[in-house]
Amino acid sequence: MTSIRSSRGTPTPRTLWRAASDRVRGKGTESDAELFLQWLATTRRSWLVVLDELTDPEAMQGWWPPPSALGCGRVVATTRRQDAVLSGCGRAVVNIDTYSAEEAEAYLHERLSSAHADHLLDAQAAVLAEALGFLPLALSHAAAFMVNEDVTCAEYLRRFSDSAARLDDLLPREADAEGYGRQVAAALLLSLDGAQAGDPVGLAVPVMRLAAVLDPAGNPRSLWTSDAIIRYLSNQRITPAGGAPSTIGPAQVRATLRLLHRYGLLTDHTQAGSRAVRLHALTARAVRECTPDTVSADVVRTAVDALTELCDTVGWSDHDTRASLLSNIDSLDRYAGDLLWQTDGHYVLRWAGRNMTPDTAIPYWRGLVGASERRLGRAHPLTLVARRDLALACFNDRRGKEAFAVLQDDFPYQDSQLAGDSPRAIAAEREVVSAVSLLEDTVAVRERILGQVDPATLAGQAELALLYWSRGNRAAAIQTLERSLPGYRAAFGPRHPGTIAVKNRLRGWREQHKRRWWRRERGPSAPGGSAGAGGAVTRHSTVITASRRRP
Repeated sequence: MTSIRSSRGTPTPRTLWRAASDRVRGKGTESDAELFLQWLATTRRSWLVVLDELTDPEAMQGWWPPPSALGCGRVVATTRRQDAVLSGCGRAVVNIDTYSAEEAEAYLHERLSSAHADHLLDAQAAVLAEALGFLPLALSHAAAFMVNEDVTCAEYLRRFSDSAARLDDLLPREADAEGYGRQVAAALLLSLDGAQAGDPVGLAVPVMRLAAVLDPAGNPRSLWTSDAIIRYLSNQRITPAGGAPSTIGPAQVRATLRLLHRYGLLTDHTQAGSRAVRLHALTARAVRECTPDTVSADVVRTAVDALTELCDTVGWSDHDTRASLLSNIDSLDRYAGDLLWQTDGHYVLRWAGRNMTPDTAIPYWRGLVGASERRLGRAHPLTLVARRDLALACFNDRRGKEAFAVLQDDFPYQDSQLAGDSPRAIAAEREVVSAVSLLEDTVAVRERILGQVDPATLAGQAELALLYWSRGNRAAAIQTLERSLPGYRAAFGPRHPGTIAVKNRLRGWREQHKRRWWRRERGPSAPGGSAGAGGAVTRHSTVITASRRRP
């Protein structure tokens, strides 16, 4: 909310006022308004004009109360808009933010105490204030609801956290104790219709729907220039009747973010870095509730694709952007639910787990494994991949027994995936082939954009090598790992655990590959009887010994 105060100005001659009043007296509403403005400019009486919820500053330019001739008048306007025109003509803009955490908690204490409902206050008061985004409008409705229904802060927070509960049921108009006069959801979206009609036309609603499934704490501007978001906005743009659709590009998306910023629906600040674009949590919830189910899947899919693009290009040393991506993936997972699993959201969920510290990664992977087993099944390939990552997280945290137990439990399911030509096995085979192609493309893009020694490129090469090896393409696996080993040495040094692990795995694969070749060329059926077989074993041992001497 913004408050604007006018400055004192130059007096208007009394004679002009009398002549103007004679001309316009009785000429209708517009003439009466002009007469009133002239009276404000010349009267000796003190006056204050309040313009509440100003939605169109440009339309008000001709009707703004004039400066008081004797310096006895003031104008105060409240608005969500943040246009530059608001600060013109000597007006001072005062930004009124939400409550601070201390102010919000103090308000709840005072409001409930004044209603003799101190028993409703508990340890969750501060958490509730944060969940409501410290918004005075929401806090006033919530406090009145708690008094009316005799529910504690903890109970109200539980109801509020229920994704199935509607915002206008939790913050209803009948709980309007402060006289705001409207429901919270309607108040938060009051300016959306005007923004939708602004230039660029028809993009405000689709952009708000996307922002509503991301982290309220903010996301980077680079997310909004992704190909996925531009494609989505091009398809979802609502054009006026008879209007021809125009090409959508990064410039139009940027202009839409600034439009929504001017209307006070979201904030777009360059200095916020990886948190540049923010949407208040309650505004986001109101938008989600107003989004039709028919378009929710497209919104979630677009958010997944946009996050995937950014995950593939973010540098290893860009910790701020990585932290922002982690929180945005968590928000998307929380809001989208099953939709995330229906729109190929597994990649960003696995990326998030692989970019966490060991102490947070293990609980995360356990939760992801449980969700995958419930939604996809215990033997699904993606469930097995998640369990492999859980085992890897346990290894990284020096929990070797837990890691081996996880992998051992998967042996029967791995065998069932490899055996038989059942429709399920065939479908799994196709999915793995598709995963190989996707990972190959991902590694190629990382090599081109990030370079050979970037950790993201090296991680992708290692995953691709493992996938090749699991599919039986041993030559390609060895070749891929050989290509990545110099990069590990350059990026981390020869004694880094990652470099040593790649080197040891490569040596082991070479040994196994040669052993298989020798058995194929010099098997038990080779000429020479038992002596031939014994010779084969002797020479096989020699090959292994020689290979182990290699650096």
